[in-house]
Amino acid sequence: MNLAIIGAGESSRLKEEGLNVPKHLVTINDEYLIDRIIRIGYENGFQKVYCIINTKEKELKKHLLEDNFKIPVKLIVKDTESSMHSLFALSPHLTKEPFCLATTDSVFLENEFTDFINYCISNQDADGTLAVTQFIDDEKPLCVDLDNQNNITKFSDVKDGFIWATGGIYYFSPGIFDEIEPALEIGTIRLRNFLRLLIDNDYKLKAFPFSKIIDVDHISDIKIAEEFLSNHAAKNQERK
Repeated sequence: MNLAIIGAGESSRLKEEGLNVPKHLVTINDEYLIDRIIRIGYENGFQKVYCIINTKEKELKKHLLEDNFKIPVKLIVKDTESSMHSLFALSPHLTKEPFCLATTDSVFLENEFTDFINYCISNQDADGTLAVTQFIDDEKPLCVDLDNQNNITKFSDVKDGFIWATGGIYYFSPGIFDEIEPALEIGTIRLRNFLRLLIDNDYKLKAFPFSKIIDVDHISDIKIAEEFLSNHAAKNQERK
């Protein structure tokens, strides 16, 4: 299984707040966000990483090409219109087997990610599984409605009336790429709208709950994410 990382955004909100490094090189407890997701992928047995970044992030490109990640990293440098277009740009590398898709700005507990991957592997009848959380702090959350078997029945751009939101971690069958041309033909933009298209076309998407997923969009989110991980580590130490 391979890991696909969408990192083609320009980190505009963080830069507006005065942070002069790409979001992917933000450090959480002394580890770059991009390094963290690659390491977690490696530790969960992924065979290869495919990562897309934009053409403006020279420092990030240098880091990904020159560092040793213990796992092969294939880098695609391309400016894309949206996260959906970034996924489509990665698709030629992802057509042979199910894959995990992640954004770099989602901070989550590593043991929950392992549980997520194990769940996905044991539920191959689904076309996709999305990590969801009841911790909704994203400025523009993508909320979901679920049936009693955790199948996703609806997406919403507003959180009123919803208790679950997606967290930037996905597991997909390569069969979803059959919808690339239909999506482009009707002018679909953004990954969330592609997910809606999949539901409308009767693809089966399931949800897997995480206790908390923090979306690092602002400088203040960095401290929140660090405290979340540190508190979890401290509780684990106490149990030992």
